[in-house]
Amino acid sequence: MRAIAIDSFGGSERLRLTEVPRPLPSRDEILVRTVAAGVNPADWKIREGLLADRLPHAFPLVPGWDVAGVVEEIGESTSRFRKGDKVWAYARKPLVQWGTYAEFVAVSEDHAALMPSKALFEEAAAIPMAALTAYQALFVHARVERGTTVLVHAAAGGVGHFAVQLATSVGARVYGTASCGNHPFVLQLGAVGAIDYDAEDFRASVKRLCPDGVDVVLDAVGGDTQRHSFDLLKAGGTLVSVVSEPDGDKASEHGVRARWFFVEPDGEQLAHLARLSDHGTLRAHHRIVPFADVARAHDESQAGHVRGKLVLAL
Repeated sequence: MRAIAIDSFGGSERLRLTEVPRPLPSRDEILVRTVAAGVNPADWKIREGLLADRLPHAFPLVPGWDVAGVVEEIGESTSRFRKGDKVWAYARKPLVQWGTYAEFVAVSEDHAALMPSKALFEEAAAIPMAALTAYQALFVHARVERGTTVLVHAAAGGVGHFAVQLATSVGARVYGTASCGNHPFVLQLGAVGAIDYDAEDFRASVKRLCPDGVDVVLDAVGGDTQRHSFDLLKAGGTLVSVVSEPDGDKASEHGVRARWFFVEPDGEQLAHLARLSDHGTLRAHHRIVPFADVARAHDESQAGHVRGKLVLAL
């Protein structure tokens, strides 16, 4: 089958179109014929070798963890899907090698769900990893609910634009940092305020909008942005980072909780996100890139200014 693979870590020039064996689903897996695959920052970080110490891997390595497609085969112990079902998944595996940048991918049954009935494959492929990250950050780790005040960094990005929609959907009050050109987009998603991080220190902007501070910060940037965000949290508040481990001493000093996490595959949560998508509560802003232009997609993602998500169309 056709796949995009790398034989060693490095830049986007390492990505090559090649032929690899078609996978066979194990007892608890389904084989999905890929129609579209999402591009995530984790993909280029894996390609560069930046996650090599954290994630076991093997070469040749096919990147990609987001997939939307059609069930081609089912394993002996599977029961939730039938051949021909339209499904989506965050297809992360214990060994990083056979990802979703391929014509077929084997996926654990528990990590997949039926696609939103109203979504095209390309939109569906943009959602799983980033939306699950936003969902778990907000509702598993930060316990966001009606009336919670949330600051979302990089609110126009992949995780951020889902986080704004999800937090707003439960009645939270959401502010988002974004470049000036993305402010209309962030407000359209449901944020009550958009903050231009280029115009001034974002802390000054947030303090004008929320003099008492915010309850939750979702950090998708890290570095100084993460460190300065402690100054904006109310006592007892929560900072959740999806990029790097926060400073525990700084959290204690401010009387807040802080943690980093790596999103976990979860078919039940994906099924919930599918319902939100069908109800119009969750939409993916995405741009389609031809399969052969995968290197360009990685370069754009790595540059860090993608609005929403990039999707590879097979």
